[in-house]
Formats: sequence, C-alpha cells, structure tokens
Amino acid sequence: MDEDLAIINTNTRNEKIKNFFLDNKKKIIIILSTLILILICYFGFKEYKKNQKIEVSNLYNSAIINFSKDKRDLTTKTLVNIINKKDPTYSPLSLYFIIDNKLINEKEKINDLFNVLINKTSLDKEIKNLIVYKKALYNADTIDENELLKILNPLINSKTVWKTHALYLIAEYYYSKNEKIKSKEFFNKILISENANKDIMKEAQKRLNRDLSE
Repeated sequence: MDEDLAIINTNTRNEKIKNFFLDNKKKIIIILSTLILILICYFGFKEYKKNQKIEVSNLYNSAIINFSKDKRDLTTKTLVNIINKKDPTYSPLSLYFIIDNKLINEKEKINDLFNVLINKTSLDKEIKNLIVYKKALYNADTIDENELLKILNPLINSKTVWKTHALYLIAEYYYSKNEKIKSKEFFNKILISENANKDIMKEAQKRLNRDLSE
C-alpha cells in the first residue's frame, strides 16, 4: 500500500513538473535566452576591453620607441589620442611623456589634458590624487595662490598619501612670495599631519628651523 502511494505521489509530482514547464514554456525560453545573451555580452565586452588595452599599449610603445626630433608632431598627436582614450595606465603615461619632453608648450592645452585624466578617466583614487598634485606642480610658477589652492584643496582636505606633498608645495609657494607667516602655517601643518611623509616632514622642519624660526 505504501509503495503504491509512493508511486502515485511520484507520478503526481512528475506530472506537476511537466505541466509547469508546459504552462511556462515561453517564459522559461525568454529567461534562458536573456541569460545566454547577458553572458555573451559580458564575455564579449571583456574581450573587447582586452583587445582595446592591447591596442592602446601598442600605440604607446610604438610612439615612445620611435620618438625623435623629426617625429615630434606625430608622437604628440598619438599621445594626445591615447590620453583621450581614457586608459587608466597609458593615458597618464602619455601626458607625463608629453610634459617631460616639452612636446606641448601651451599650458592651457596641458591643463585640458590633465582635466581629461582627473575628471573623465577611471583611475585608482591615489593615482588620481597624484595627477592632481602633478597638475598643481606644473602650474605653481604661473598661477596665483587662489588657483593653486583650488587645485590642491581636494588633497589638503583629505587623508591621501599626497596630502603632505600638497602642503609642502603650497608652503614653498608662499615662501617664494616672501609670505613667511602663511608659509610657516603650512609647514607646521605638515608636522601635525597624520601619516605624513617622513622625508617631507624633515624638509619642513629644516625650513622652519633655518628660515622661519623668528
């Protein structure tokens, strides 16, 4: 008797499962098709990004290896193109190469390229902070204190590892302008900063002891 009931229950359960699939055939097909499409898109996008990375890498390496005085314009054009591709690795390297080799002399153009990296490129937080610091360093000799502070404030008001670098830059900026009270204020901020760079702390202390001890 128990065996008969078990057989009946099994048959009933199988019938219910069969009917469920028959009744929801279209829905199941749509769900499976959607899942397959998502997987295809996901792996396809990963492959596209991989190929794009290889392409940008090849462009950068070719531009650097073949760089020469008679190819300045071509190299510059290639590197600017790479920057505008917003690649997290080769876009910053391209800008550094342009600046180090003075391929573009117009500060406005260089600042536009900095802004592409800072505002439009997906970068690790500390890499982006480094680029902000480099932008301030690049402009420090030609901008006023408000503009310099505007660039550096995101670093000064955060816990980034580049905070003490930013404080040192603005302190030296004020010192070069003979604004010793402001300079001393920022050098002192370095000494009380959390996780301050030890080398920068030593330099700040030297400056305070040697030139700002009055």
